[in-house]
Amino acid sequence: MEPGPWGVCEETAILHGGFLLAARLTQPRPLRELRKADWPRVGPPITDALGEIGARCPSPLQHSLWKKEAVAIVWAKVLLPAPPAASLDEGWKEDDFFSVGRMIPDVNRTVLFELVKALSVPRLFVQLLLALPQDVRQSELEHLVEYIASETSPSDIRFFLDVWWEVMKHKEGQEDATVSAFSALIRQHGCESSLDDGLQPPKRFKGDPGSLNGPLAATSLLMVLLEGLKQTYRSIALPHLRCYALANLVELLSVFTELEPEGSPLPVAEYLDKVSSAVSLWTSDTESQFHHSGLDEKVKEAERSMSLLSMAKLSREELFVGLDFLCSLLRAWGEELRDTLISSEELCYQSYRLLDALTTFGKNLVCFSETRDLGEDETCVVLELTQITKDFLKEISASLKSKELDTSLVSSVAMTIIEQKLDRHVEVCSIFASEKAWAFSKDWVDCLVKNKALFQKPELVLKLLETLVNFAMFRRDKEARELQMQVTKAIVDCYTELSLTDKNKVISGVLASWGGPGLSLNLQVVMEGFQEDLNVTFNQITKSVSDEGLTRAVVSVARLTLLYPEATVKQVCNLAVVNLGAHQFLAQILCSFPALSFLETRDDPSRPRSLVVRCLEEAAWGRLSTAREEEQFLEFLAFLMQPSSAAPLVSSAEVTKAFVLPYLKSDSAQIELSLQILGKVLAIQSCSEEHWIKFCHPFPLLLSLCKLLDGYTRYWHQPRDQLFPSLETKDLVLNILCQLCEVVRPETAPSPEVWVQSLAWLHRKVASLDWTIGLRLKKLYGDHFKNEVPATLFEICTLPEDEWTSQPLPAYGPGSGLLAWMECCCVSTALRETMLTLLTVNVDNPEEVNLFSKGFLVALIQVLPWCSHSEWKRLMHVVENLLQRQVLHVPYTLEYVQYMPLLNLRPFACYLQFSVLFLRAFQLLCSSSCSTWLPAEAWLHVVQLYCGSLTDLLASVKSTAGPPSHPAEDRTSTQEVSFICIQMFCHLLHVAAMLPDKGCSEPLVVVALEILSQYETFSSADTSPSNTLRRANERHFLESITDNVSDEALRSTLLQKLSKLGARSAGEPA
Repeated sequence: MEPGPWGVCEETAILHGGFLLAARLTQPRPLRELRKADWPRVGPPITDALGEIGARCPSPLQHSLWKKEAVAIVWAKVLLPAPPAASLDEGWKEDDFFSVGRMIPDVNRTVLFELVKALSVPRLFVQLLLALPQDVRQSELEHLVEYIASETSPSDIRFFLDVWWEVMKHKEGQEDATVSAFSALIRQHGCESSLDDGLQPPKRFKGDPGSLNGPLAATSLLMVLLEGLKQTYRSIALPHLRCYALANLVELLSVFTELEPEGSPLPVAEYLDKVSSAVSLWTSDTESQFHHSGLDEKVKEAERSMSLLSMAKLSREELFVGLDFLCSLLRAWGEELRDTLISSEELCYQSYRLLDALTTFGKNLVCFSETRDLGEDETCVVLELTQITKDFLKEISASLKSKELDTSLVSSVAMTIIEQKLDRHVEVCSIFASEKAWAFSKDWVDCLVKNKALFQKPELVLKLLETLVNFAMFRRDKEARELQMQVTKAIVDCYTELSLTDKNKVISGVLASWGGPGLSLNLQVVMEGFQEDLNVTFNQITKSVSDEGLTRAVVSVARLTLLYPEATVKQVCNLAVVNLGAHQFLAQILCSFPALSFLETRDDPSRPRSLVVRCLEEAAWGRLSTAREEEQFLEFLAFLMQPSSAAPLVSSAEVTKAFVLPYLKSDSAQIELSLQILGKVLAIQSCSEEHWIKFCHPFPLLLSLCKLLDGYTRYWHQPRDQLFPSLETKDLVLNILCQLCEVVRPETAPSPEVWVQSLAWLHRKVASLDWTIGLRLKKLYGDHFKNEVPATLFEICTLPEDEWTSQPLPAYGPGSGLLAWMECCCVSTALRETMLTLLTVNVDNPEEVNLFSKGFLVALIQVLPWCSHSEWKRLMHVVENLLQRQVLHVPYTLEYVQYMPLLNLRPFACYLQFSVLFLRAFQLLCSSSCSTWLPAEAWLHVVQLYCGSLTDLLASVKSTAGPPSHPAEDRTSTQEVSFICIQMFCHLLHVAAMLPDKGCSEPLVVVALEILSQYETFSSADTSPSNTLRRANERHFLESITDNVSDEALRSTLLQKLSKLGARSAGEPA
C-alpha cells in the first residue's frame, strides 16, 4: 500500500520487525544506547527490512517515499519521548503518531545518522532537518557535527559533506506530505530529547514558525557546518573528499556572503555548459551516486547544483572567519591536491566543482577588494587568499579545467531541461531555437513538437524561423523536405497562438531578415499549395465582411503574411479594388499589421521604400479599369493612411512619391486619380513636427500644379488626341494648390536662404505662365513679390502700388481691364471681395454705367467657358453684388409676357435680372460673331454652368418667397413666384433654341422640369378666384412656347410634363 504519514500498514510491520531484530542484536543494551561501532552488526536487519519494503514497491518513487517515511519515523522517535503509562489510554485516540511510534523501539541519533548513511539519502535528511523548528534544527545539526567528529571515518566525512551540500542546494516550498507531517508533528508536540548515550538531560522546547529564510537561522546553520569542517578537516585524507570540502566552503563563501555580486545571474550558455559538464562527469565516474541515474535525474540534480539561492548573508566577521579558514586549508592541502589533480587523467565531479568555484571565487575576491572599504587586516587576508587561489589555478592545465563537451550531450541536456520545465527552461528554449548544430535531429524535432507551448514567444518563433531557413538552404533532399514541413507546421502553430501584437513582432523580424518574399525566399515547402490557400482564405474573407468576421480574417491573414508577406499584401490590394464594397474591410485587416509599414531597401539602400506601396503599385495601380475601381482604390489608400483605430500603414510622403509625383503631367493617363490622391493626402493632418511635404520636393510639385492650371487656359483649344485632365478636375487642382500654399512654409526648407532661393526659382518659372497663377501663390510669396497684373486693370481699379504692379501683356490691350478684373474675381473669395471693393464705376454717370454693363457682359462670356464650377460660383456672387449695388445695369424686357402683371416683383428683381443676363450672354455667345469661337464639346460645359446657376437661382427665389401656403394674405407671393418660374422657363427655352449643336439637352431638361415643378407647387397654393383661369392661360402659353422647341427630346419631355399639369388643374374644384 502507499505509505501515509504515521499510518500502520504491512510495510510498517516489516519495518517494526527489522527494528525488533536489531534490538535483539544489541542486548543487553537497548537500541537507544547504540554506539557507532555497533552499527555494522546491528544495522543490517533495519536496512534489510527497508530493502524488502522496496522490493514490494511498484516503483522507485514509492521506494524512496518509504525511505523518507522510515527516516521520519526514526527521527520522530529520537525527538519525541515515549509517553508515560498513565497516558496510554488516551494517547492512541489523540496522537496520530501514537500507533507507529509504539511499534518502533526507542532509538538514539546513532541509529538515525547511520540509517541515513546506509540509505544514502542526505537530501531526504536535509529536507526533514530544515522542516524542524529553528532552534531544534540547529541543535540537530550540531549533534550531527559532534557525531561526525567522533571516530571519524571517510563515510562520515562523505555524509557530512553531502549534508552540507544539500543544505546549500535546498529550496523551500518543495515539501511533500511526509515532510509536512513530520514538521507538524514536532511543532505540535514539542519534544524531549532522549538521553543521548546517557550524557544529556532532557531538553524541552516549543515549536516556532522559523524557517531557513530567517537570516539568523540560515547563517547559524552555515556557521555550524563551517565549524564542523574545522573539527573534521584533519580526518580528510582522500583527494576527492578534500576537493568536496573545499568546494563546499568556497561556494558557501561565494554565495552566502557579501562576496556574491548583486544581480549577476550566470549567462544561460555558461549555465548550460556547466549542467552538461556535471552530467558528463557523473556519467563517466562509476563512483558517483548519480552514475546509474537516468539523464532526467542527472540534469535535475545538476541544475539544483547550479541554482544556489542566497537567502541570508554571513556577517562580515563570519565571512573573514571563513576566509581565514579557507586560506589555511589551501595552504595545508593546496600543493598536494594540485599535484594530484595535475597527475590525474580526468576530473571527478568534485574536483571540477572545486576548480569552477575557485575561478568564480577569485574574480569575486578581486571585485570585493576593489569595491569595499576593508580594514588593514581584512585587506591582507583578501590579498593573500587571492594570490593563493590564483597560484593554485595557474598550475592546473586548461584541459582539466574545461573538458570539451560532446555536442549531442549538450543538446540532450538542453532538451531535458525544456521537457522537464526546469528553472531556466525558458532561457534554454532560446538556445534550443537558435543552435543550428542541434537542429533537425529526430530528438530536436520531437522536442519542438511536444513542447510547442514553450515556444509561443515572438523572439523564439523568429529564432526557430532563422534556424529553419538556414537548414533549408543547405539541405534539399527528400528527408530534409519532410523535416522542413514538420518543423514549419510546429512553428506556425506556435505563431498562431501569439497575440496580434506579438505576431506583428514576428512579421517585422521576417521582413527585416528576408524582405517582402519572407520565408518563401528560401523555403520551397512554403510555396507548395500557398496560392490555393491564399485564394481560398480570401474568398472566405470577402464573403464574411462584418465586425465579427474581422477577428477571424485577421487570424487567417496573419498566417499567410508570416509565410509570404508580399503575396498576401498584393492579394489584399487587388481584392480591395476589384471586390465591390470590400475595400474598407480589407483595409482594416491590413491595418491590423503595423509591421507591414516595413521599408525595403533592395533596389537602393539609400532610398528605403514602403512594401505596401510597392504592392499597391504592382497589384492594383496599373490595373484600374473603371471609375468604380479607381474610387475603391482611392478610399482603400485613404484608409491605409488614416485608419480609424490604428497607426497609418503608409505615410503621406510615401504615397505622394509613388502615386502623385511621377504622374503630375498633363498627358499622364493617371493624372486625375493622382490629383485625387494628393487631395486626400493633404486632407490628413500631419502629426509629426516636420511636415511630410518637406520630403516630397514641394517647389517642383507646386510648379507642376501651376503648369496644369496654365494648360486650362488653352483647354478648349488643346489637340483632341492629347490627354489632359477634365475641366471638372480644375477645382481639385485649385484646392490642392491653395492647401499647398498653406503647408509649404519657411520651416519646410533646410534654411532661410534656401527658402528665399526656392521662392525666387518658382517666381521665375511661373512668370512664363498665365498671370493669374501668380495671384494664386500670393500666400506662399508673402511680401517677397507684389501681385503682377495687366496694366489695364489699373484703369478700372484703384490698386495700391505697394502691393500691386503692372506687367505688359500683349493679350490685354485697351478695354481689357474688365476682363482682367473678372479673372481676378475667379481666383479666390478673398481676392473677389478685394476686387469688388477696389472697383471704380461712377454710378452717377449713365454713359459709364452703360459702358460698364456692356463690357461686363462681353467679359463674362470670355471667362465663362474656362470657368470651373467654383470659379463660376464666385462670378455669380459678383453679379449679385453688382446688381444689388445697381452698378450693373440689366434692363428686363417683357418679351415673354402676354399681359402686364399686376404683381410686386421688387423683392425678386435681382433674380429676374439674373435670368435675363444669362439669356443676353447666350445671345452674344451664340451670335454669328462668336459662333465659331468654341468647339462643340465646350458648349456642354457652358450649359452645365448655366443650369447649375438656374438651380441656385430657383433655390434663392424659393427662400425669398418662403414656403407656399394657402392663406389669402400670402397669395400674391405665390403668383409672383409662378410668374418668375414662367420667365425662367421661357428664357431657358430661348437659350436651348440658340445652342448650335445637340448634346446639351440633358442638363436643360433636368432644370426645365425642376422649374415646372416649382411653378406647379406655388401656383397650386394660390387660392384666389381667378387662379383656375390664370393657370389654364399660363399652361396654354407655356405649351405654345414649348411647341416651338426644335430639340425633339426636350420638347416631348416638357410637353408631357405640361400635360400632367393640365390634368391636375382640370381635376381641381373651380
